Amino acid sequence: MGLQMYYKILKSANVFVRKCAIYTKYDYLCSPKTTNNMAVHNELGTWGEEVAAQYLTKKGYTIVERDWKSGHRDIDIIALKDDIVVFVEVKTRRNNYFGEPEDAVDFMKLRNLRTAINHYIKYKNIGQEIRFDVVSVIGTPEEGTPEINHFEDIPMY
Repeated sequence: MGLQMYYKILKSANVFVRKCAIYTKYDYLCSPKTTNNMAVHNELGTWGEEVAAQYLTKKGYTIVERDWKSGHRDIDIIALKDDIVVFVEVKTRRNNYFGEPEDAVDFMKLRNLRTAINHYIKYKNIGQEIRFDVVSVIGTPEEGTPEINHFEDIPMY
């Protein structure tokens, strides 16, 4: 199939084609900047972490830390539940057209998280049981109630 035909098919499916990437009509084009110069995807991620923290609090978790940094690595949420230290990675997407948010927790992300979690355990001298969870958030602040999925006790290998 030629490139022109591909573009026609995409256009008929309400998909815009731009130099930087392919986007649906609901996505922002070419990573726009907001007025305070923070990228839109960063604001969406911050909103998703806030939604996830509220969700976990409602489920009985106590939030201990948020956005804990270990060099260039970070742990989104560190919480306690039933005397277990829970490390939570939050993945937020506007929609799931290109896959589920939790699928972005790949081998490299897990490796970076293992390093950061190990650093946190040693730095804070944690002796309790630990667990790794992923919370996926699909939606935007403008759309109202997001779809939240909580995956507990994810293997770290």
